[in-house]
Amino acid sequence: MATAPELDRPADALDGFRQEVRSWLEANFPPSLKGHDNSMSAVEGPTEETPEQKAWREAMGAKGWGVPTWPKEYGGGGLSRAEARVLQDEMARAGAWNPIGGMGVMMFGPTLLEYGTEEQKQAHIPGIVRGEVRWCQGYSEPGAGSDLASLQTFAEDRGDHYVVNGQKTWTSGGQWADKCFALVRTDKSQKHAGISFLLIDMDAEGVETRPIRLISGQSPFCETFFTNVKVPKGNLVGREGQGWEIGTRLLQHERSSLSGGSGSASRMNAGKSVPEIAKKYRGADGEGRIGDADLRTRIIKHEMDQRAFALTLRRAALEAKGNAGPSAATSIMKNVGARITQDRAELNIEIMGMQGLGWDGEGFSEDELAQTRSWLWGKAVSIYGGSTEIQNNVIAKRILGMLDHQ
Repeated sequence: MATAPELDRPADALDGFRQEVRSWLEANFPPSLKGHDNSMSAVEGPTEETPEQKAWREAMGAKGWGVPTWPKEYGGGGLSRAEARVLQDEMARAGAWNPIGGMGVMMFGPTLLEYGTEEQKQAHIPGIVRGEVRWCQGYSEPGAGSDLASLQTFAEDRGDHYVVNGQKTWTSGGQWADKCFALVRTDKSQKHAGISFLLIDMDAEGVETRPIRLISGQSPFCETFFTNVKVPKGNLVGREGQGWEIGTRLLQHERSSLSGGSGSASRMNAGKSVPEIAKKYRGADGEGRIGDADLRTRIIKHEMDQRAFALTLRRAALEAKGNAGPSAATSIMKNVGARITQDRAELNIEIMGMQGLGWDGEGFSEDELAQTRSWLWGKAVSIYGGSTEIQNNVIAKRILGMLDHQ
């Protein structure tokens, strides 16, 4: 993946850059948006932008700071890692949030920068950088989930274009997306080597989506049907048969983002801390501590795990060398992040008691109802992006070097 040069600026230059960022944020970030979320990554679907939100997204998009280390020639910020950390610190200081997000940033953009042609990068990266184009992922199928290589959606070569027929499921945000990056079969005689990576317009004739309602009451996923959909040959990323390699690389970017707490996981961890919730519902002793000693011990352990995990993620980012990007180690981070996220939800439900199990009606606050849905939604954290079991296989084979025994 081509990114900005990694030569960090001297300390005095970084001080100057910090002041530049601080001044720019003061001039461009609307104070009224403090505490708001990124609508590009909303689980329940995109919301209509307010004038302030639109202005903030356009300002960050024009600056390229929504994707600070992406190359300037495609609209990115072109910053070094050290500069990006300064930007992150100053945004946190100002209470500012990144309005540029979604699957284009988390997954597709980094992959296209690595595998795409110059024409494809020029065509697709700027729209992601500006937050103007929503992407969805066409991977899983009804008969190809954990065994993704069994996918059957077929792209038939018709000379200057493909004709795609098949079905995808669990398409996150498919009903709202503009475009889809999909794994399709271009050769039925080979399993892995017969898969290609194709870009499909979601408004093309023959594309249909049907939302799937989840246990949380939300419908962030859908079934996607392709019926005689025409796709230009120029939408093939890499070469025919390279889809498994490209798709696997994309999943590393996804797991890296998920383990870092982006997307739905970060929303679940937002708001009041577990100790604050515990003191509200369980009370505090004379010294201001959580009254229940056993609960207090378990909360302390959770807080330690969460902070150690955050420091590990930061250290991993600081130790990254060159432009190699994420590795198989993201599977470890993904599994640990999923466990911590689910532990938090379980603790909060236990602390709230019956007040944490409300679905609707009187007697429950908005925060309590939101906690119930977050708890239910969190059950998917160890499934999407590759289940915990699949990650364990990756860890065993690619990190620990364990081989299958016949």
